[in-house]
Amino acid sequence: MENTDQQPWVKNYQPGVPAEIELPTESLVAMLERSVAEAGSAPALEFFGRRTSYTELGEQIDRAAEGLRRLGVRAGDRVALILPNCPQHVIAFYAVLRVGAVVVEHNPLYTSRELRHQFEDHQARVVITWDKAAAAVRDFPSDVEIDHVVSVNLLEAFPAVKRLALNLPVKKLRASRAALTAPAPGTIPWKELLSHGRIAPEHPRPSVDDLAAIQYTSGTTGRPKGAMLSHFNLYSNALQGEAWMQGAEYRKEVFYAILPMFHAFGMTLYLTYGIRKQGLLVLFPKFDPDLVLDAMKKSPATVYCAVPPIYERTAMAAKEKGISLRTCKYCISGAMNLPDHVVELWESVSGGLLVEGYGMTESSPVALGNPFHPTRRNGTIGVPFPSTTMKVLDLHDPTLEVAPGQPGELLLKGPQVFQGYWNNPEETAKTLTADGWLRTGDVVTVDQDGFTTIVDRAKELIITGGFNVSPTEVETVLRLHPDVKDAAAVGKPLERGGEMVIAAVELEPGATLDEDALRGHCREHLAGYKVPKRIVAIPDLPRSMLGKILRKQVREQVLPTL
Repeated sequence: MENTDQQPWVKNYQPGVPAEIELPTESLVAMLERSVAEAGSAPALEFFGRRTSYTELGEQIDRAAEGLRRLGVRAGDRVALILPNCPQHVIAFYAVLRVGAVVVEHNPLYTSRELRHQFEDHQARVVITWDKAAAAVRDFPSDVEIDHVVSVNLLEAFPAVKRLALNLPVKKLRASRAALTAPAPGTIPWKELLSHGRIAPEHPRPSVDDLAAIQYTSGTTGRPKGAMLSHFNLYSNALQGEAWMQGAEYRKEVFYAILPMFHAFGMTLYLTYGIRKQGLLVLFPKFDPDLVLDAMKKSPATVYCAVPPIYERTAMAAKEKGISLRTCKYCISGAMNLPDHVVELWESVSGGLLVEGYGMTESSPVALGNPFHPTRRNGTIGVPFPSTTMKVLDLHDPTLEVAPGQPGELLLKGPQVFQGYWNNPEETAKTLTADGWLRTGDVVTVDQDGFTTIVDRAKELIITGGFNVSPTEVETVLRLHPDVKDAAAVGKPLERGGEMVIAAVELEPGATLDEDALRGHCREHLAGYKVPKRIVAIPDLPRSMLGKILRKQVREQVLPTL
């Protein structure tokens, strides 16, 4: 079934948005090389005021690709990236693709334990990591084989050593510089990777159907699964985004890279769509409203995509400081529900509509969105993107489609739908139907015009700060504590969108609850955003007849008491 003009939602598209895109026939490497050739001296990256042109970007990518080739990276190999948003992340991403290898993105705040499970799965032998995260890789057990670790020091990308960036008094800057720029022990410095000249022009490039990236996503089983995204998938989603953002101009748009590029939303928005539009990517290692507003003075944003809390904090800080956000024309919110008060606040200070969209890692990630047009409907996740179609199946009889307005599971089909899970055919079969439909696990209602509203999540993931948290992963860590017999993790909805991670624990006989101690235990094994904000003890966790903990009942029992 194609997304033709006859689909009910197409009439609500912004004028000029096609029902179908022209599908890509070349790889992301070809897309990048075209942008480098056409944009030339135009700025590609900005990092704390220092700019890199498209010509310079292309040269550094070729140098990094040659460095990887000399390290033995070949077509099809996996290369792990553990980096925040920085110029080296953009360069590394495309250098890996240039040699025909596969990018595997990782959160640089993950603990060694969290990273280890993913490395055991994808078995990358070469790692490019932020030097501060190198220790997590070195702590892997000996059965996780790593051949080379390339370390990136962010200060090398700065225009100069800044007090703001280092948070050090002036008199200490000079003495600290050498220590701060020293490579992590036992690693290859990033600049050495680029020291061998450019990769030969005739070195084979990937094709459009080759695997480009593996993005890990949490499932109901708790163990993250690697979603396989091809060049075709990612390039298609960039073209869908280009069709959606009518009026965006080549070499004119300024993308504020606030969302992490190791996240599927950030990857597509900046690394593919932003490069496709030959825009300027202003890179932020983490969100800081002061840094954002300072950058607005030199390079005002035109594309500002984020999650609701970031929109709210940015707008409030801009109002307080009297800094204009009127250049922000293209603003898409994702990853969590978008409250009306955030829409009203943002649109009162910005230069365009704030619209909500929907996606998942398995759809590269964007699949639905509200139009940049008065037809948008707040409170919904919008309508299917060009070349994307959907259906909603009955929760009790998945052979039946439900009537408009009735709840059911959302299924998607389009060129951005992934290739399956890495080394996991069983989970792939559960998620991808034989005829190519992606089962999202989300329960939705769809009105007569195709506008879709999420009413529940079948997958029980907790969404906090725009990131997915697997309840099973949190529960597994809690059970490692000697005082904890069993545990259940659930999300508590917040008034301003998203959820708070809450845990209920069943204690061992004679043990007493020490919330601070349990949270400290969790911090040793989990990234900060996964650590429960509240932990409560209950005598008996509710279970099914088979002994499975019933999280829905836990939620109903615990949340009213908090």
